[in-house]
Amino acid sequence: MQPATLDVQAFINQHRFSGLQWRILLLCFLVVAVDGLNTASVGFIAPALAAHWNVSKAALAPVMSAALFGLAIGALTAGPMADRYGRKSVIVTSVLTFGLSSLFAAQAGSLSEMVALRFVAGLGLGAAMPNTSTLMTEYSPMSRRSLFGTLMLCGFTLGSASAGFLSSLLIPTFGWRSVLLVGGILPTVLGMVLIVLLPESARFLVVHRAPAARIAAILRKIAPLAKLDGVTFCVPEGTQNGRASIRALFAPQYAAGTLLLWMTNFFGQVVVYLLTGWLPTLMGDAGIPIQSAALVTAMFMFGGTFGAVFLGWLMDRTNRYLVLAVSYGTAVAFIVPIGSHQDGLILLKALVFGAGFAMGAQAALSVLASQFYETPCRATGVSWMLGIGRLGGIVGASTGGILLTAGWDFQLIFTSLAAPAALAATAIGAMGIYVGKLAAPVAKAEAMEGGTTR
Repeated sequence: MQPATLDVQAFINQHRFSGLQWRILLLCFLVVAVDGLNTASVGFIAPALAAHWNVSKAALAPVMSAALFGLAIGALTAGPMADRYGRKSVIVTSVLTFGLSSLFAAQAGSLSEMVALRFVAGLGLGAAMPNTSTLMTEYSPMSRRSLFGTLMLCGFTLGSASAGFLSSLLIPTFGWRSVLLVGGILPTVLGMVLIVLLPESARFLVVHRAPAARIAAILRKIAPLAKLDGVTFCVPEGTQNGRASIRALFAPQYAAGTLLLWMTNFFGQVVVYLLTGWLPTLMGDAGIPIQSAALVTAMFMFGGTFGAVFLGWLMDRTNRYLVLAVSYGTAVAFIVPIGSHQDGLILLKALVFGAGFAMGAQAALSVLASQFYETPCRATGVSWMLGIGRLGGIVGASTGGILLTAGWDFQLIFTSLAAPAALAATAIGAMGIYVGKLAAPVAKAEAMEGGTTR
């Protein structure tokens, strides 16, 4: 028999991973996949854009950066909206935003139109990932939250890789506009599917005092035989009046952790964007053919995919802060030698794959953030961490050009990347110590009272 008051997370923990949860995982995976496809597509069509409008590649810089600024703003604004109005509504809106923007961009008649539309697309792209991470966390059993979260985020890598494959097939025959058309049609159709098939977070509904019958209808799809009539639903963090704000991230239990998460993601994104954005150029300057440079760069993305899944699996079994701190530290050991081994392609591929594997910590960090914050401010916490990280991405993308202009060579640039990777490792390690100190008094009090945590 079910108790009169039922903890939703405890209910999810007690039952097998259901068809509904697999559906949520698949739909969120597809959201971040089309996110990755849309994000990466402009990089692949850039040469065709330059030829079409007869401009230099340097003139395309606003097109390339517009989405990055949109991503940052979208991430910073979408979290508070999702904590107030719901995860589903923001996810659907974000997917339709970057889908429709891509469709309009396919008809752009000038570079300025393309810049404006890529900025709008970035707003949607920035909103999608933090809210899919949040929704997946709130439907995952605690014992496998990190694994399912990182599996879902691997869709981004798949989508990014698909952008290159589609571009190579479509551009020679149909031109650059066809890539944007496909990148717009897929998310637009997916947005319609999400309206029908994606449920709202049950934990969000409890926090916002939704009718018990609506919550019970969702939970019955996880456990059809559960007797939920007349049950009152709860979550450990309680209910609220439907208002969430950024100030919640700086409540006493979150403040230090929030700042350390921001630091970790910022420095991690500096590494990722500088490495992936400038590695092909640096390798070209070192005399490596463009085909080989592209293949070596792809090894970073493949490594990141495998690394994220492995780290997610490991985080469910041991201290997740220690796992990420060691992973960022390991990245230093792979990144620094890259600069001095540009002549040996086999070793270079191995080093770049290893660096990507270790930097899979970036995807795992989103999952960790979604577990650090409670339901009332979870989407805000994850989205602001990702938004601050986007600023690090902008710094990383621009730093490469600055260092090249200053005369830094291949080896010196990659040696310098040890600094942000080490700072990321230090920040997340410090957060582990901070969280451990917060948890110790609670655990001691519960032990004295004979209580247990949920």
